[in-house]
Amino acid sequence: MRTHILTSAAAVILAASAVGPAISATEVLVYTAIEADQLKAYEAALEAAHPDVDVRFVRDSTGIVTAKLLAEKANPRADVVMGLAATSLMLLEKEGMLMPYAPVGLEAVKPTMRDPANPPAWVGMDVWASAVCFNTVEAEKRELKVPTSWADLTDPAYQGQITMPNPASSGTGYLMVSAWLQLFGEEKGWAFMDALDKNVASYTHSGSKPCRQAGAGEYVVGLSFEYRANKTKKDGAPIDIVLPSEGLGWDMEATAVMATTKHPEAAKKVADWAVTPEANKLYAQSYAIVALPGIAEKLEYMPGDVEAMLIKTDFAWAAENRERILAEWTKRYDGKSEPK
Repeated sequence: MRTHILTSAAAVILAASAVGPAISATEVLVYTAIEADQLKAYEAALEAAHPDVDVRFVRDSTGIVTAKLLAEKANPRADVVMGLAATSLMLLEKEGMLMPYAPVGLEAVKPTMRDPANPPAWVGMDVWASAVCFNTVEAEKRELKVPTSWADLTDPAYQGQITMPNPASSGTGYLMVSAWLQLFGEEKGWAFMDALDKNVASYTHSGSKPCRQAGAGEYVVGLSFEYRANKTKKDGAPIDIVLPSEGLGWDMEATAVMATTKHPEAAKKVADWAVTPEANKLYAQSYAIVALPGIAEKLEYMPGDVEAMLIKTDFAWAAENRERILAEWTKRYDGKSEPK
């Protein structure tokens, strides 16, 4: 028996020596706001493409990841930021925290979905846009009509039946607020939010949660984004998806390499993967618009053309005014935010 064990052990050693030493993977810390139910597929595909890179994701909502990165400015921990709002990456770029880098394959990326600088500080992955989740069962009980516009949501009939993301912690919340201010102008935009606030029961710290709440019947209306709306309906929730007629606020999920990374070559491989067709096919499973042309398909439960309904957005303005806008929003409405 002992001889058999020794022989087997020797065989293992010989086999290992025949194939050479094991690959030593470089650990790369990636801060992300990618949805938790998407993350495993991204991680598996990335590590399959680059087995020499050990990717460690740290995930939270957009606002929280952005605040964390800015708080760590003096001693950044992350090597890469992936799946964070382009408006947030613009803030980091302004602080000198990003490494300009042109990923392999950048020339195929839509010009509208990347930093225009050469080389770019960040490169877009996909677009996520605002959407309304409307529980048809609960609405029927309360004799509420399906809204068709943002303006409809200020009707007193919806009082206490709307939930929306807090823009200070949620990128989805911020893209909505920024869109309303750009669509209506600042004076009318704040007036709209004052009227909307009268109907809001709670501000969540997640862009997905309002749609989940509407899907579960906790509220009739959840202001969310198109991926979560499509998935909630696909999973069987009794919701209609509404794309308000005035247009949709939107932002891009994007990738950037941190200027202070201690593993620049491994970090660049992550950025390279993020622009590949394989990565874009994963994005297209969730989003109607991705960075490479010819890959995205219409999400099965979307009632209209998401891309055609995106408002004209000034991302530079949204980034530059973020602190001021959030301070004003917090002063006016934060009393209804759920506990952190």
